[in-house]
Amino acid sequence: MKKIYFRFSVMILMAIFCLSAFAAKSQDFLLTSPNGNLEMKVSVNKGISWSLLLNREVVIAEAKIDMDFGNGQLAGSGEIISHQLIEKKSIIKPEVPYKDAEITDHFNELTLAFNNGIKLHFRTYKDGVAYCFEDDDVNRKFVFDEQLHLNFPEGAFTYFPEEKSMYSHNERIYTHAALKDIAEGCFCSLPVMFETAAGAKVVLTETALHDYPNMFLKMIANEQFRAIFPKFVLEAIPNVERGPDRNQIITREADYIAEMAGARSYPWRVFIVSNDDREFIKSSLAYQLAEPSVLENTSWIKPGKVAWDWYNANNIFGVDFRSGLNTDTYNYYIDFAAANGVEYVIFDEGWTKSTTEILDFNPEMDVKGLINHASGKGVGIILWVLWKPLSENPDEILETYKSWGAKGIKVDFMQRSDQAMVTSYESIAAKAAQLELLVNFHGAFKPGGLQRKYPNVLNFEGVKGGENNKWSDIITPDHNLTIPFIRMAAGPMDYTPGSMINANKANYAISWERPISLGTRCHQVAMFVIYEAPLQMMCESPSVYLQEQECTDFISQIPTTWDETIVLKAKVADYLILARRKGNDWYIAGMTDWTPRTFEIPLYFLTGTYEATLLTDGINADRFAQDYKLTKQNLTLSDTVTINMKPGGGFAAILRGVE
Repeated sequence: MKKIYFRFSVMILMAIFCLSAFAAKSQDFLLTSPNGNLEMKVSVNKGISWSLLLNREVVIAEAKIDMDFGNGQLAGSGEIISHQLIEKKSIIKPEVPYKDAEITDHFNELTLAFNNGIKLHFRTYKDGVAYCFEDDDVNRKFVFDEQLHLNFPEGAFTYFPEEKSMYSHNERIYTHAALKDIAEGCFCSLPVMFETAAGAKVVLTETALHDYPNMFLKMIANEQFRAIFPKFVLEAIPNVERGPDRNQIITREADYIAEMAGARSYPWRVFIVSNDDREFIKSSLAYQLAEPSVLENTSWIKPGKVAWDWYNANNIFGVDFRSGLNTDTYNYYIDFAAANGVEYVIFDEGWTKSTTEILDFNPEMDVKGLINHASGKGVGIILWVLWKPLSENPDEILETYKSWGAKGIKVDFMQRSDQAMVTSYESIAAKAAQLELLVNFHGAFKPGGLQRKYPNVLNFEGVKGGENNKWSDIITPDHNLTIPFIRMAAGPMDYTPGSMINANKANYAISWERPISLGTRCHQVAMFVIYEAPLQMMCESPSVYLQEQECTDFISQIPTTWDETIVLKAKVADYLILARRKGNDWYIAGMTDWTPRTFEIPLYFLTGTYEATLLTDGINADRFAQDYKLTKQNLTLSDTVTINMKPGGGFAAILRGVE
């Protein structure tokens, strides 16, 4: 496990922390961020509340928070017996770097200790604030509710991922609406974005989520929200009318949300705050506040790209065998991956004897032979599995997959967000880590920090991604440019990019077996740089990638983890341009919505001369979305590159240093 090096100072100084006069009966505090742009006002007076200002403008008018342990036992009902103020600055070196190989973790923290054994931690960073409760009671107890009431300034808007049920894949469209237009009773999953009339934005998410249910947010009245949670599940049965192998009906719930035994900390409630949209791409707050890795050795964790079968329905062609769920088809996938520098091939649904008989093979597939064939070519195999049968026998199943030589698993159809399901994620991650298996949670809630504690967990879905092209027309460029600012702020996302069959609005059609993406070819290629996913799927048929070898060669050079990220231009739902460094090389990419845009891109971050390979929208990409142009040129830090993006367009560039 890589070490985290700390440089910190503990300071109770008015020059660092603006703390109001703290007489014996005073309950008011003012905590500022290290750079002074954020002011968090905390008040404890028969309850706990706080407000937040960004550059002296109100961003959160009031947040009321508490923990309800039943029988009238509220955390905030105790008296403050002590407080502590610290400033801390350290360097975090992630085992799997999503954005940066080094993260500066610099915060001011206020800790309030109550006489009922509860502590409450507040932190302020340059890009946001967070809080969490801590409980030192070692006895068994129940959490009946965790209270968070949010009130924003008048005229606020939201990008709202509305849910109809807490039994959900958490794959939503982010609807932009005024808070006054959100109906009472509507609720959403996290993360969610809010925008004040003054232009500041807030993304709310959670991290360090362990053995505790997910938070949802519900409109109650007068443009105010409150946190809600799935209840503790006492009984869930198979849904016999709809996919009993993967869907459940929750038949009995407790009147509390969590059972506890022993002292513990509760999840961090994270508010990323800025009036600059670039900050939501750059922020690593959800990772910084997550629990550090518990793995001693992480050298076996190898991120990479994955040749994915399900999206393209195993639809290969130009071969002398019948394509489908059979050995010949997957040998073809493996050979394609080996020839094109793709690190993994996934065997998605259909490789097992049935979806519940997952220790045996589809008789048309020699799975052990395929894994051996892949291993000989330096390609790893990842095995798809339903959560329900895996959860019933995890040790034997995972040990068996490991014995076959599999490199990882893709776990699907969890759908629940209650305490038991959160605990199940961690149990699977821990067992997989013990066996040196990678994990991709599909059909999942958003990342909640597990990926830092168990860095073998490389990806989560919890995003409305490219697979929806198979049955809908809702994965638009506007959507594609919303999710990086909101969903990706929580952590990596299994969007599944790489479509080579692209269309504009006028010629789009829905096709299950030959799905088409909205937007240009370059819009799709740019996703490999912009979307963070250490285990990044390549969704298209290998036969199509071979027809489009020039684009395939370009994609195969793009890493899936990064040493440095610079966000150049950004506007939520409209456009995004960023540069990422891996070693000495730079990768630059951009995407636009349906509005064509021209940008002058500065290259101030370069050192020396670089040979740049640019993939840009072709002159006719507004009529034929697959049109693109590949060019090469030398560039230095004094150069500026002009990029024209067509409607739904994009670009990508690979820059390698010239000796």
